[in-house]
Amino acid sequence: MIGRLHPTPSVLEIAARLEEAGFEAWCVGGAIRDALLGGDPLDWDLATPATPAQVRELFGRKRSIPVGIEFGTVAVLDDEGVPHEITTFRRDVRTDGRHAEVEFGASLDEDLSRRDFTINAIAFRPRTAEVRDPFNGQGDLRAGIVRAVGDPEQRMKEDRLRALRAIRFASRYEFSIEPSTLAAIRNSAPHLTRLSHERVQQELVKTMEQVRLAGSALRTWRDVRALEVLVPALASVSELTLATLDALPRDGDGGRTMPLRTSNRLAALFLEVPPATVRRELAGLRFSKHVTNWATEIVERWGALGAEIAEALPERRPTDVQVRRWLASLGRMHAGAFLRVASARWSVMRTAGLFAPSQAAVRSLHRRMRRSMFRDPIGVADLAIGGDELRSAGIPAGPIYAKILRALLEFVLEDPARNTPDALLAEVRRIVASLGEDGTSGDHHSTES
Repeated sequence: MIGRLHPTPSVLEIAARLEEAGFEAWCVGGAIRDALLGGDPLDWDLATPATPAQVRELFGRKRSIPVGIEFGTVAVLDDEGVPHEITTFRRDVRTDGRHAEVEFGASLDEDLSRRDFTINAIAFRPRTAEVRDPFNGQGDLRAGIVRAVGDPEQRMKEDRLRALRAIRFASRYEFSIEPSTLAAIRNSAPHLTRLSHERVQQELVKTMEQVRLAGSALRTWRDVRALEVLVPALASVSELTLATLDALPRDGDGGRTMPLRTSNRLAALFLEVPPATVRRELAGLRFSKHVTNWATEIVERWGALGAEIAEALPERRPTDVQVRRWLASLGRMHAGAFLRVASARWSVMRTAGLFAPSQAAVRSLHRRMRRSMFRDPIGVADLAIGGDELRSAGIPAGPIYAKILRALLEFVLEDPARNTPDALLAEVRRIVASLGEDGTSGDHHSTES
């Protein structure tokens, strides 16, 4: 496995500079783990006995950034401006369960002993090609095990985020969690309230982005009662929902960069939760307004249309009018994402022996929606007339405009050829005539031609 350790030229240059100044330079952390697993990491961190002040003096103030100087970390820029973190060997003095107070002057082995898991406590010295692995992390990599360094209970007390990181690593690499480490994670669950909302959100996003079968990670979150503490609405998340999550691709799968895949996975996780609760939970976890709105709107559309579409597809070929109405309710922006999430849900329902439309029927609907999306008027903004034309027709501005425009949209959804100024203005006269003085009459039927 050692032959897989090939730090980038920039990292080798930085390490050589430290060594020439009389300081050992060791590559540490996730890059070692991922390289030993056969990956080709670009982000290599270094550990050294040099203090932050010595590192800054060696590389110069313009080339070094004190990103976490109180914890011993300085980022050094390579020739292309890419930062590489260099951290001073350290030991923990005390911790509050999230933030540690450290002191320098430790040895490499002491530094490795404070790390979370054995697979992350391996160091490689480029100058001598020596590998330091005091906790047999390489053996655990070969065996597919996530194991805490030393006492698992103590590791979790030092930093409660480690519980979630262990679950993510195990799910990402399809490893098992060593039993005493898993027990410590379960015992840590009630204390996860010490984590900031932002940290929980970041861990959830990393899980969606990094883990192919993200449902397996969230299943462990549920089983150790982490969801109950961190996202109460998902405390009893169903196996069907977790399987739906697994059926959706992550960003980067197939070499395709599609950031909305993460938001779609997030929406799938909340499919069984009322939309108002989804919005509250995501906002509470400090997700951006865009992500919160996106996931909530997919869940809203699933609740409003999922069952209707599922029931219509197997029975008969939906009419063009039905397809346009569904598309109008979904909206151009959300239609594709809705169908991807719905297709994943229906796929796992079929696997579970439950009623759901066939994949062929869903693909056919997707093709028809795509054609209609770019060809037909499906929103008020697509109508051939608007507020200006209504004013020119002598209709006073007010709430009645919204009623008229919604009725006109229904009129053209039934037949897109009706979307002409003359046809719509003629329909406006019928709509106005059918409305009572307060504009609330429901007697108007836009199916008249």
